[in-house]
Amino acid sequence: MNTSFFKPLAGLSIGILAMGCSSTGIITGNPISYQGSSSRVSELTDSQAQRWGHLDLLQDTVPGMSVDRAYAELIKKKKGQPVVVAVIDSGIELDHEDLKEVLWVNPGEKPGDGIDNDGNGYVDDIHGYNFLGESYHEQLEFTRILRLKLGDEALQQKAQQELDSRLPEAKEALPELEQIQQFVSLAHRDIQKKLGKEYYSIQDLENYRVQSPQEEQLVGVLIQVMGMGLDIPSALSDLQDGIKYYQSQVAYNLNIDFDGRKPVGDNPYDFSDNKYGNGNPDIRDPEESHGTHVAGIIAAGRNNKKGVNGVAQSVKIMSIRAVPDGDEYDKDIAYAIRYAADNGAKVINASFGKKFSPNSEWVYEALKYAASKDVLFVHAAGNDGINLDDPENSNFPNDHLGKNNPEIVDNYITVGALSPVFGSEMVASFSNYGRENVDIFAPGDKIYSSMPGSTYDFEGGTSMAAPAVAGIAALIRSFYPQLSASQVKKIIMDSGISPQIKITLGDSEEKSLSEISKSGRIANLYNALILADQVAKMK
Repeated sequence: MNTSFFKPLAGLSIGILAMGCSSTGIITGNPISYQGSSSRVSELTDSQAQRWGHLDLLQDTVPGMSVDRAYAELIKKKKGQPVVVAVIDSGIELDHEDLKEVLWVNPGEKPGDGIDNDGNGYVDDIHGYNFLGESYHEQLEFTRILRLKLGDEALQQKAQQELDSRLPEAKEALPELEQIQQFVSLAHRDIQKKLGKEYYSIQDLENYRVQSPQEEQLVGVLIQVMGMGLDIPSALSDLQDGIKYYQSQVAYNLNIDFDGRKPVGDNPYDFSDNKYGNGNPDIRDPEESHGTHVAGIIAAGRNNKKGVNGVAQSVKIMSIRAVPDGDEYDKDIAYAIRYAADNGAKVINASFGKKFSPNSEWVYEALKYAASKDVLFVHAAGNDGINLDDPENSNFPNDHLGKNNPEIVDNYITVGALSPVFGSEMVASFSNYGRENVDIFAPGDKIYSSMPGSTYDFEGGTSMAAPAVAGIAALIRSFYPQLSASQVKKIIMDSGISPQIKITLGDSEEKSLSEISKSGRIANLYNALILADQVAKMK
């Protein structure tokens, strides 16, 4: 077996790894290595686009994680032990057709009796817990800092600077987007009527003989939009998403007079005030889709002829509702991590983050607690397109007490996002990066997964990259439960593929993967399972 591709784990030599290959393991094979730099020639088919994160770099020239190949060549019909993955997020649609069969069920709790049957401190927590009560909309943390006058004068000044930067932009963008949407919608309906067809091409528009200057303007706008590679319905949908985003910003996230915590009834800045929330972590709003999408990436039922295939089989999803439409509270995240660790989760997916964290010490202590319980914490790097190694750039939670300080735990892996185009633009333009603060990259742009209403759609963000890695971690822990969270983290990082290409960042600067992440690699399930097998043989 060729083990030279793998960077050795800390304290282990290549020679030791090679010696372990002589015994029979659960999964064996030759790792995938990629030395080329070829970009994909043909467009992805619709089917490939819906599962590009599962494709193989070598066979498909797409920076996927070789998931399909791993199941076909390595896993086949093998079944591992059940693994619980906690999804700390916005809540999950519990009756989704592709998720309801993979939900964690608390074995010690009886549904709906209003009693804490298992004595874990949480009533009726059948599928997880809801730390948000019936709330949904929230402020961003810096807005709360100003409203409640939290912290010292320096923190107040930073929060005010952030609000002064963000609020005018949102107030200006909202009416502009609404006006553009109205104009494009009017033009679209008008040209459909004039052409006598529901669907039309740029050529149809170019061949159309305009009757007035106003009509010429309308057709020109449609040609401009379609020239950007968008069909008009998709463009209108994108505009509507933008309008909803800025509406939330103005009405809730950046509104200094709004208090989203009232429905919960606790003091979110008092850690001892811990009797709050309820045992129903289902979604509360049709727009609350984030957790449902994340859960599908990890563990949607495989080969059930519904929707999508999750990365991992033999997984049970624990839903922990703790991330509102706005910034999460440190108290909720700390309690959510502890809940997951105490109730059997072996992997926690954390697809959230924020710039300010006034009670970050609560989360740090919770991370240490999860480490003591051997739980792997998988965190999204964030979507600001910035270098997290820069002292001015922060993204909470993290695993260090300030920049350039040593990591406080070794069960924490931070994931950046890849796009489906192999080459210099492989790292998604929105993804944060950092040689010290981002561990690895995984598919995160244009990811197709479950959505509320038992539907499916594409979403993008490092929020989608983290659950891809959480799925890899869950499979490793399923087949090799003797491996620790720390070992699983190192296996994922050391087994990734490291194409020798330069990545173009937002400022046109070119960097290698090793310059913008700790591992210098993109996650790969196929290789991770082979390396996990090798490491497990030595235990």
